[in-house]
Amino acid sequence: MDFGLNDDQILFQKMARDFAHREIRPHAALWDEKKIFPREVLRAAADLGFLSIYISEDVGGMGMTRLDASIIFEELAAACPSTAAYITIHTMVTWMIDTFGHPELRQRFCREMTAGLRLGSYCLTEPSAGSDAASLRTTAVRQENGWFLNGSKAFISGAGETDVLVVMARSGNNQNVSDISAFVVHAQSPGISFGENERKLGWNSQPTRSISFDNVFVPFDQLLGDEGSGFKIAMRGLDGGRVNIGSCSIGAAQGAIDHALRYIQEREQFGKPLAAFQTIQFKIADMITHLVASRQMIRLAADKLDNKDRDASAYCAMAKRFATDKGFEICNEAVQIFGGYGYSR
Repeated sequence: MDFGLNDDQILFQKMARDFAHREIRPHAALWDEKKIFPREVLRAAADLGFLSIYISEDVGGMGMTRLDASIIFEELAAACPSTAAYITIHTMVTWMIDTFGHPELRQRFCREMTAGLRLGSYCLTEPSAGSDAASLRTTAVRQENGWFLNGSKAFISGAGETDVLVVMARSGNNQNVSDISAFVVHAQSPGISFGENERKLGWNSQPTRSISFDNVFVPFDQLLGDEGSGFKIAMRGLDGGRVNIGSCSIGAAQGAIDHALRYIQEREQFGKPLAAFQTIQFKIADMITHLVASRQMIRLAADKLDNKDRDASAYCAMAKRFATDKGFEICNEAVQIFGGYGYSR
């Protein structure tokens, strides 16, 4: 693949960067401190197409590629990884409905979601089923007029603030992956309740709660794909999700490097700026090297996803693993460069 950006990608990259600097960066610290979910800013992002980058145009999406999305998400995350990560989750939920929903369901939900009028949450993780998604226990029992959901989900981003849930539930009795189905659920449906907003060390601009389902009714026409195809839908979603969260990690790392570069020019020790010390220069060089390597891996995985490469899933997993690990290391090194200031608010 050509690792250079084309003219359209450069334009969208600048648009995302300008939006992030204007609408997100000045407020990110307050959102985190006060646990504010920035709905109005999300609506503004939707007006620019940032909530619908790779969603089909016939339901209000931009019809762009996963590579395009990675470039945009990275720029948003440089200003606030938490808000950018929620945008990627909403986009993934919309994509699932767009890709696996029947025509009427797509039109009913996706148009308002691409416009930011409805926001979505992805409900896969459970208290006893995290990475082992196939062991989930939430059930969907078929009745004459629809399905009834019972069970609970944990660590759901946006829960309590969002409007649409894509829920994975076990619809059969064989206790294997072919029993799992995917449903589109109104978040305000009777029988749904939310836990307390989790007390996290960061990422507080997106609430994180548990969700309980007590005989929640879901009409037949809100099933995604075929009955029993939920696990495949979940895995398809996670391929893109891994590229998305890797992109957010790169954005966070880039933001940390940008702050560190400014600081080492301003901070003086022993009569000269920190930037003049070779130890700091080596550290910055390593940080930028790891950033560039991570970015290339993520963009390669996105390209493979766009081209439906048979090894795309493996590349998405590898790129996510590498980019998130290196992103953490880069941010940690930036904290060390700031010294005591890096640990203070």
